[in-house]
Amino acid sequence: MKDKLIVVGRYTQKFNIFTGQALPMFDIVQSVPGLEKHVIKRHPECMEYIDHIPEIIQKPDYIGKNPKEENSVELVKVYRHNIQIAVKLDERNGRFFVASLYEITEKKLKNRLYSGRLKEVKY
Repeated sequence: MKDKLIVVGRYTQKFNIFTGQALPMFDIVQSVPGLEKHVIKRHPECMEYIDHIPEIIQKPDYIGKNPKEENSVELVKVYRHNIQIAVKLDERNGRFFVASLYEITEKKLKNRLYSGRLKEVKY
């Protein structure tokens, strides 16, 4: 059975401003049940946050870019845990996709802020 893709948000110019990229404004999709299977297998403690993906995209607390991943963005939202989603560009199909969802420690968050990899979003 092929996974279904659901739109969970849109890549916005704000992400480009924070990451210094010039990526297109495409929809962001999530694979169902593909992403859930990935999270259950690799990050089971984060399953409670899977339904929060649209909120994380809409109103992240931190925006950044993994230096090893071209055409991507990292979005972090602070709940009881620091939850990060990795969003990557699927240029061939004209969309972005949520590649993963996982927790990052407070120490990792602070280190990424200090290094400039993540930047705080002020609302």
